[in-house]
Amino acid sequence: MYIPAIIAGLISFLLTPQVIKLAHRFGAIDIPKDERRIHSVPIPLWGGLAIFTGFFVSMFLFANIEPFKLMGLFIASLIVLITGMVDDVKPLGAKGKLMMQIIAAIVLVTAGFEIKYFTNYFADSGYIMLGAFSLPISILWIVGVTNTVNLIDGLDGLAAGISAIAAITLSYIAMINLRYDAAMITLILAGSSIGFLPFNFNPAKIFMGDAGALFLGLVLSAVSIDGALKGATAMTVVVPILALGVPIFDTTFAILRRKINRKPIMEADRGHLHHRLLSLGFNQKKAVLAMYLISALLGGGAIELLKENWIPAGILLGIAVVVVIIPINRSLWLEKKNTLE
Repeated sequence: MYIPAIIAGLISFLLTPQVIKLAHRFGAIDIPKDERRIHSVPIPLWGGLAIFTGFFVSMFLFANIEPFKLMGLFIASLIVLITGMVDDVKPLGAKGKLMMQIIAAIVLVTAGFEIKYFTNYFADSGYIMLGAFSLPISILWIVGVTNTVNLIDGLDGLAAGISAIAAITLSYIAMINLRYDAAMITLILAGSSIGFLPFNFNPAKIFMGDAGALFLGLVLSAVSIDGALKGATAMTVVVPILALGVPIFDTTFAILRRKINRKPIMEADRGHLHHRLLSLGFNQKKAVLAMYLISALLGGGAIELLKENWIPAGILLGIAVVVVIIPINRSLWLEKKNTLE
């Protein structure tokens, strides 16, 4: 099962230098224009193309999933990849990107990546069938997770590394649930993301851009439905949310923060966790590694919850919460102090 992941990683690694040349040729360059940008020099985009190619070459060669589902995943991924590549050169606007994401989500649901039921929290086991609500809930999950990954793509290597950790976590969860097809998908995704990281980790030679972030989010949303949400125990709904915890929680807090401050939800700011780590004096590498640690702790806690190892799960999740709260509180205190001064 690991050979396909290695192949995906090698393809992604070998293709990235060619994508750098392609990005320069077509003007897909991220030029820092405002204070939110961490980098100070122009960086080529479209790194998602290398991740996408490595992933699907390995998928078509090795993945043992239904052809209809594989083609659905490919078409939906191609939609968000092209949307992201176009947006990286000529911004499409939030409504245009959202419409394309919804279309991609509908393709995924049609192919079989659908949330048909939730586990019953009021019983030891059993299901609550969604019926007519299955389609909108599935689309909401897919579009939501797709965007959360895009929103955390703010530091060199952050989105690729977090996605790889989440994919490895979901792969283990899928294997526990005996969903070996989903486990294969996530391992291949982790491999293609890791293959890209040597060029994307600080100092980055290339960014994945919206093309890569939207693609990674889409595949993670699909495989979390197919490999982790299908189970009879109450923990099966909580587990994938924790596995994808860093992007989901960071985006949720960003929405709440902007609502409280009466700012547009889609308006970018410097309140994300990685920005707060930077404000405390972390350099990019340390901030990204801290985010990796949080993601790994949440993933480990998710796995222990699924295995009903309550004490180890509580310890891991407790450490994750502490690691998150300390920099947020410290950052808020410094902001208040600077304001008063």
